[in-house]
Amino acid sequence: MNPSEIATELPWLWSGLAAYALATFVAIWGVAPRHHVGHGTAGNINIDTRQHERLVLGLLLAALVFLTIAIAQRWVRIGHGPWISLFELLMSQLLSLGVIFTLAYWRLPGLRASAVIALPILWVLGTWVLMLDPKASHFPATYYNEWKWVHVFLGKVYLALLLLGVALSGVMIMRRFKRTAVFFTRMPPDATLDKIAWRFMMLALVFDSLMLIAGAVWAQDAWGRYWSWDALETSAFLTWLALALGLHLRLTYRIPAWISGLMIIGIFVLAFTTYFGMPYLSPSAHKGMV
Repeated sequence: MNPSEIATELPWLWSGLAAYALATFVAIWGVAPRHHVGHGTAGNINIDTRQHERLVLGLLLAALVFLTIAIAQRWVRIGHGPWISLFELLMSQLLSLGVIFTLAYWRLPGLRASAVIALPILWVLGTWVLMLDPKASHFPATYYNEWKWVHVFLGKVYLALLLLGVALSGVMIMRRFKRTAVFFTRMPPDATLDKIAWRFMMLALVFDSLMLIAGAVWAQDAWGRYWSWDALETSAFLTWLALALGLHLRLTYRIPAWISGLMIIGIFVLAFTTYFGMPYLSPSAHKGMV
């Protein structure tokens, strides 16, 4: 077998996913209520300790290191940046989403319990990537363009900001149920979470807008047209409209926190479908990870 056909990045990818999995389990264990018996009373309490958060942060950092090495290994093996096939896109997305979420986890300690929502979403991508063929990809000539990389970078930040909004939305929704509300007793009230979540969404709209602009400039340089209304571009524009409409509704009307959370999750689903689904339907030249 040709050495270039051996997927040397896989052990590092598995290690990164294992670190994400351990971080998920520790995060859930850390916020789970404990059964307390003493002084003639018994019941579930939420222990006021955050010692587990250091371990979660350490595991997240370890995952980022392993995934960075995996991407570097693949880059060396195939001779170009691993951003073409679905396998490569998911692997790079696991890194970029993890970087933004880890920064938020480090800098916003009051929101750390939302990791029990965000980390399982990363594992959806992780499970998906493990089912794909890691064969080498072809690097199109149109990808030798600096605007392509600006477009990709902005898109990764945009999707990561949506993930942060979804994590807080999940908390607001799960607080409506007695059995799951106890996991989030140390987090700020829903009104505060709602405000923070939509700030993330406002930032996401900024990066989404810049992503579309950078993509149009790239398209003009690569194919001689800014926009062609193919399936991928149309879906991306509709997602932008949904995000803008959601912000308008949130700023105009008093919406219950859990409904606000459902709106954010709906926007994320549209973005996720655009990012990982529409390239299979789009006949455009920049189909992406197909």
